[in-house]
Amino acid sequence: MVNELLVNLVNSVLGTGKRTARGNQAYTCPFCHHHKPKLEVNFTENSQGNNPWACWACGKKGKTIKSLFKQVQVDASYFQELGKLVKNVTIDDIGENPQYILELPKEFKTFINNKDFTARHALAYLKKRNISKQDILKYNIGYCNSGPYNNMIVIPSYDSNGKLNYFTARSFEKDAFTKYRNPETSRDIIPFELFINWDLPIILCEGPFDAMAIKRNAIPLFGKNIQSNLMKKIVTSKVQKIYIALDTDALKQALGFCEQLLDIGKEVYLVEMQGKDPSEMGFENFTKLVQTVSPLTQYKLMEKKLLTI
Repeated sequence: MVNELLVNLVNSVLGTGKRTARGNQAYTCPFCHHHKPKLEVNFTENSQGNNPWACWACGKKGKTIKSLFKQVQVDASYFQELGKLVKNVTIDDIGENPQYILELPKEFKTFINNKDFTARHALAYLKKRNISKQDILKYNIGYCNSGPYNNMIVIPSYDSNGKLNYFTARSFEKDAFTKYRNPETSRDIIPFELFINWDLPIILCEGPFDAMAIKRNAIPLFGKNIQSNLMKKIVTSKVQKIYIALDTDALKQALGFCEQLLDIGKEVYLVEMQGKDPSEMGFENFTKLVQTVSPLTQYKLMEKKLLTI
């Protein structure tokens, strides 16, 4: 039997996985960052009471979720939650895993006073994605021309105090072998929190470029899953109106989030993206689309869920 609570916990660390066979779920590997989900975790305990995992691309593997969490250096709080769900977590495990200190790559460069060959190509890529000079300064976007993030744009995320809480990197090469690369730390943060006003409506979208295109109170999920810390903040905040603007291929996930938020009394708007993401649509077109959206009711939600079956 699949332990769904354990699935949710692992999702909050690795991002939403893809269900496969025999109680397994596949994820993007945090070790080799293969462009396909090659890391499989078995959520049905074996005869030893363990949940084995393995990456079919790089060969990393382990017998327990505990060993996986140790290798990706999650915060101690994750071991506390894991200890409630499996039998092999001890007090020593929790104590041995202090909070991971996140830093930008040592090769990180800003575009200020940098006009090298790599910077010119990176700026051309950002211009193509409709990212302005103001966006580059506001979000402290940079790039790397060496190291593990070579030829990649680096987009930092900061918490409400201006402290780095995550970053994501994406290649600006045309046919890159690795398109995305993220740090080996938990995604369970509030992305772009520094720029969010929790007294006003918020918009949840998938990627950082989407949030930049939306401009106003937009939170990128860095994927298709609302992590637990973000959900807690939404639940406890004063914000009443929440717009869900995920890509068309994430409609089922979007409807699930709508249902959760309706159940806690929020006013929810489903922005149906018509095959384009916000960064492709641009600020003006996205704003016009948002203005046409009506709040969801439980009846409308049920209708939309039935259409996805």
